[in-house]
Amino acid sequence: MKNRSSWYRYVLQIFFFVFIGMLAVNHVLSESNVTLFPFLPNVSLHAVCPFGGVESIIGLITAGTLVPKLQLSTLVISALVLILTLIFGSVFCSFVCPLGTIQEWVGKLGKKIFKRRYNTFVPQKLHNILKYLRYVVLILTIMLTFNAGRLIFADVDPYYAMYHFFTDEVTIGSLVVLGVVLIGSLFIERPWCKYACPYGAVLGLVSKISIFKIKRKTSACNNCTLCDRNCPMNIEISKKKTINDSLCIKCMDCVEDDVCSKDSMIYTAKKVNLNEGSIEAETEV
Repeated sequence: MKNRSSWYRYVLQIFFFVFIGMLAVNHVLSESNVTLFPFLPNVSLHAVCPFGGVESIIGLITAGTLVPKLQLSTLVISALVLILTLIFGSVFCSFVCPLGTIQEWVGKLGKKIFKRRYNTFVPQKLHNILKYLRYVVLILTIMLTFNAGRLIFADVDPYYAMYHFFTDEVTIGSLVVLGVVLIGSLFIERPWCKYACPYGAVLGLVSKISIFKIKRKTSACNNCTLCDRNCPMNIEISKKKTINDSLCIKCMDCVEDDVCSKDSMIYTAKKVNLNEGSIEAETEV
């Protein structure tokens, strides 16, 4: 898996970024009776947003109906993502989510500008506090959607704004949030994912009980902390045996050969015995 995983991720990131963009363009143009991609369904991004599944449940519980603009497809997609997360962890965030992808692409420019200073502007102690903000956003979103019976989050949703910035369907608030996220990505890697994404908060909690985990073989590790410096989510990997942090998006950066030359990091089923660094019943992916 070493080195190859990054190529798999890049290909999937590009595919989903372009695919979702094509769906968005198709839907916008359909309002003018124009179909640019006839082989794709005419659906709103609300119909393919997995976080909509969380909001849909709220509508079903409170009113017995879906929240306006959402469809049953959001429940299906959300269920599939949750199953994927239960098995592999929060891979949706790093392999699929277009908003995460564009933050990563902008971050590459930030790395060229700031080099080793990139992604270090927020002190670790402050980061350890700020990372809980996305749970505040999640709770507020659920409460406000429950009370209003509509997609409150759409008013500040940078994901929707990213694909509809040229239309009158987006709010000024969502465009401002998108701008802040993209500018922030020049200094901090994936700032939205770390500190504000409500769906990432949900997947992070589910990921803690996932089957496959990233583990550190303490006997092989020389405590060089390269894994810490290369982690986009600022997780202190070198201090853990099992990376079970809710922020972990399973990007596999810490597992790559050019980061961990000692092969001390593995991605494996969680029923693994690590006795002084030895591996028993290992099932790597």
